[in-house]
Amino acid sequence: MMDQTPAGLLAPAPSAWHRFLDSDFVFSFRQSPTAMVAAAVLLLFVLVALLAPWIAPQNPFDPAALELINSRIPPAWLEGGQARFPLGTDGQGRDLLSVLMFGLRISLLVSFCATLFALAVGVTLGLISGYAGGRIDNLIMRLADMQLSFPTILVALLIDGLSRALLPRSVHEQLALWVVVFAIGISTWVQYARTVRGATLVEKTKDYVHAARLIGMGPLRILFKHVLPNVLGPVLVIATLSLGLGILTEATLSFLGLGVPPTSPSLGTLIRIGNEVLFSGEWWVTVMPGACLVVLVLAINLLGDWLRDVFNPKLK
Repeated sequence: MMDQTPAGLLAPAPSAWHRFLDSDFVFSFRQSPTAMVAAAVLLLFVLVALLAPWIAPQNPFDPAALELINSRIPPAWLEGGQARFPLGTDGQGRDLLSVLMFGLRISLLVSFCATLFALAVGVTLGLISGYAGGRIDNLIMRLADMQLSFPTILVALLIDGLSRALLPRSVHEQLALWVVVFAIGISTWVQYARTVRGATLVEKTKDYVHAARLIGMGPLRILFKHVLPNVLGPVLVIATLSLGLGILTEATLSFLGLGVPPTSPSLGTLIRIGNEVLFSGEWWVTVMPGACLVVLVLAINLLGDWLRDVFNPKLK
């Protein structure tokens, strides 16, 4: 018997959003309390960084808002602390909570931009290397092997040092933040390239790639329209972990005095400034930025570990 159900009574097709909510990815996320807490902490840090100009109790970069009489006030829960400075103040009378909010903006901005830059370079070179093969593959992989022989922080230090030597001081101060982004990004593209190359070597032998060639589709279109979506799983995991690594690398450079300029202090700069007065009893000036850095990177790494398990086919 034929189905006599009127067309108007047929259930509508679920939307893309509903299909996403019903996916294994979301189910795995809901089943992992660690991933949920890590994502919530990371989201909180991002929102605080984005809304810092509006929610910070004080603008730490406005000289008119600073008073030296308020310098070196301990956190509110210690003797001598004040409720309006919950985390205390530094030697310039700046509210440490406000300074952390603005410093968080710089650290996240540098790490996010560096990760995007490394991802774009590494994924592009990995796709070309795996698909083209031959001399192009050998050239790109030998460059990757050469860079892997140097520690990431050493490459970043070298690039930052070269920029200081080649650029006039005034120009370097204006471009310092983007120099750090380039230095971190160019030193971390290798992980993306090697991972994507291996996945591309597998994907290019599959039927859908042969079919695309038969209908006359160009190599670049095949790579970025068909192969790329099938290799994004491992790339997402690497990008998440690289975000935490970028924050640590930027903090290390800034701690050494080679990162972002003092006019735009990041968490690493704040730790370096606090380290200078650590043994004078003003421990909160360096401990608070350090604790913020630890919690932020820990949340990112925990989220990255969960993503690695989700995209690991051996665990399914």
